[in-house]
Amino acid sequence: MAKGVQGCSWTMLLLFCAIQELGSWAMHTAVEGPGLGEPGDPALLASGRVKRGWVWNQFFVVEEYTGTEPLYVGKIHSDSDEGDGSIKYTISGEGAGTIFLIDEITGDIHATERLDREQKTFYTLRAQARDRQTDQLLEPESEFIIKVQDINDSEPRFLEGPYIGSVAELSPVGTSVMQVMASDADDPTYGSSARVVYSVLEGEQHFTVDSKTGVIRTAVADLDRETQDRYEVVIRATDMAGQLGGLSGSTTVTIVVTDVNDNPPRFPQKMYQFSIVETAPVGTAIGRVKAEDSDVGENTDMTYQVKDEEGVEMFKVTTDSNTQEAVITVQKPLDYESKKVHTVVVEALNKFVDPRFVDLGTFRDQTIVRVSVLDVDEPPEFRPPSNLMEVQEDAHVGSVVGVVTALDPDTANHPVRYAIDRSTDAERIFDIDAKTGAIVTGKVLDRETAGWHNITVLAMEADNHSQVSRASLRIRILDVNDNPPELATPYEAAVCEDAKPGQTISVVDRDEPQSGHRFYFTLAPEATNNHHFSLLDIQDNTAAVHTQRVGFNRQEQDVYLLPILVVDSGPPALSSTGTLTIRVCGCDSSGAIQSCNSTAYVVSATLSPGALIALLVCVLILVVLVLLILTLKRHHKSHLTSEDDEDMRDNVIKYNDEGGGEQDTEAYDMSALRSLYDFSEIKAGDGGGGPGEGGPGRNPASELHALPQWVQSPDLDFSVFRDYICRKVEQADEDLSVPPYDSFQTYAFEGSDSPVPSLSSINTWSSGSEQDFSYLGGWGPRFRQLAALYAGRRGDEDSEES
Repeated sequence: MAKGVQGCSWTMLLLFCAIQELGSWAMHTAVEGPGLGEPGDPALLASGRVKRGWVWNQFFVVEEYTGTEPLYVGKIHSDSDEGDGSIKYTISGEGAGTIFLIDEITGDIHATERLDREQKTFYTLRAQARDRQTDQLLEPESEFIIKVQDINDSEPRFLEGPYIGSVAELSPVGTSVMQVMASDADDPTYGSSARVVYSVLEGEQHFTVDSKTGVIRTAVADLDRETQDRYEVVIRATDMAGQLGGLSGSTTVTIVVTDVNDNPPRFPQKMYQFSIVETAPVGTAIGRVKAEDSDVGENTDMTYQVKDEEGVEMFKVTTDSNTQEAVITVQKPLDYESKKVHTVVVEALNKFVDPRFVDLGTFRDQTIVRVSVLDVDEPPEFRPPSNLMEVQEDAHVGSVVGVVTALDPDTANHPVRYAIDRSTDAERIFDIDAKTGAIVTGKVLDRETAGWHNITVLAMEADNHSQVSRASLRIRILDVNDNPPELATPYEAAVCEDAKPGQTISVVDRDEPQSGHRFYFTLAPEATNNHHFSLLDIQDNTAAVHTQRVGFNRQEQDVYLLPILVVDSGPPALSSTGTLTIRVCGCDSSGAIQSCNSTAYVVSATLSPGALIALLVCVLILVVLVLLILTLKRHHKSHLTSEDDEDMRDNVIKYNDEGGGEQDTEAYDMSALRSLYDFSEIKAGDGGGGPGEGGPGRNPASELHALPQWVQSPDLDFSVFRDYICRKVEQADEDLSVPPYDSFQTYAFEGSDSPVPSLSSINTWSSGSEQDFSYLGGWGPRFRQLAALYAGRRGDEDSEES
């Protein structure tokens, strides 16, 4: 390929050992420069033959060179080189200076190391021609490639191992198992170094391999998993297409033979024996048997069934899905006395049958199971098991109701004793004969009180009372006609003053004869001469009343009482007398009742149920309002009374509380403080004299003492109060539940600088005082009543003095 270059041109020589053997070739590559004409130049075409130029930009070197001398790769040369050594040749790039060395004068390139094409297939380098004196480039830098030529030095390798395949047993010849592939690192484009063929080294009796594709196939059709369930096959891969001198590699392929259902189930034994007690309840497991199957997985899943008729009736076989065992259970109660040994035929068959192997035989097997019944001491059995008895309600005490019978089912046939479970007959209405089982009445029966009785009868062995059986017995009390018939309801009828009414009535009988009720109606003997009404028996347990006169007058008589005799059909026939109330009412022209003397008829004719409910609700609301007003008045009155009766000293505490507020009157017990003072002088002053000095006729306002003025005296001893208050303070500080009321000092001492004089009378020793209480009127509405009282007291004292 021609390529233009500035100034001069390069000449590269590619030397091969093979070419040297053929002869010495001088290959010069003339790269056209400015002085040479282009290939299409007419001048050159006119002169005749044109010399073509070639650029060899690739060198080749054989891999894995084992010689002792450096391997000659090739030569680079510049056309400007005149052989005087003025040009210096250098190379750069991959491996330059380490793997590849160049002679600076001649341009010869040698490989100094052993190369491996599998590691690196080519090297890219750049060549430079420089002036040896000035070190300037004489040629533009040129890039070239050194390719490593392949030799067959890599054997095939199986990179995806280990290989594990599977094939079903009894598969036909040629069934594909799996594919293996080997990889050769040699150059597949050069020679046959990478052409791989496959063969079987071990296991060729059972498997083959395709030499080109590596597909492993079965070589026989009788692979049996039960005989051998896996095979180790060695596969070899050889390069050079299997020719002599080729390299090879091998791998081991594990082939697992999978199972198919080609083996039927088989019982290890032809007979099994089990035993069970006769009292075992239904559902009790007798034993387990299992059929063996050489297959694996779901091919061993099987079901069991009972084949003989006797076994199907008495026993049941189920399959344990976890163990694939047959579980034999009791399906009906066993009886040693009836049959001591049972023979059961159990069959096992595969659940999943492969139709391809049906010709191999039947996939089922049978075995015999012998079940021996063991005798145990059983409780008595009631025979027959009837649980219904009947007795007339008029039966005398001690009458036989019926007989129950129980027998010992054991061979010994022990005698049986009977009893009644008294928890079912607490009133002891019935008794039973312990030996015969005869049930008799213990009390008088009454069907109307209890028509049925449910009792439990016990039967036990005479010498072993722990063997007890129970039987429920229902006793029906048969009815005897011992109750007279009576009217179903207290009937009332209405008749218009100018009409002929009629009404159908019915009766009810408390008895329940099996043939049904039959009642007869007539007028009572005392009403046979009645000229107002007549009675007609309709023959269907009802009767109709008809009038015998035209018109009635409510002013003369508004109510008629008609006695009716009711007789039942017995036997014996019983009767009773009922009264029918007939009211005379006013009716309109159509016969509708308008008004009667009875309030019920008037209300029902004029007011609907909704109106009645509304009326009742209104009355109830009025009553509630009246009660609420009365309650509020009483509460207000009691409140006023309590305020009038309050202790005046408590009022002072209430209104002058500097601690917990004006409403706090429970800071501490005032009685403790009051008890410390002597009020004997005051009481003496209150209780003396006649009516003018405190007698019974004295004004209540004048009984109040004058409010004393607090005057601090140096002679008074407050240590008692101080100790008491300190104790209370300590108790309050220690008790976390007490609220923080600081009101002790308020009651004990108000201070000497208070602008308002004290109202306390704790330290007052006289009943009289010269204090003027007119200032209380300016304390506000709370002290208005107090000011009025003390003002009245002051007026009384002035009158006494005058």
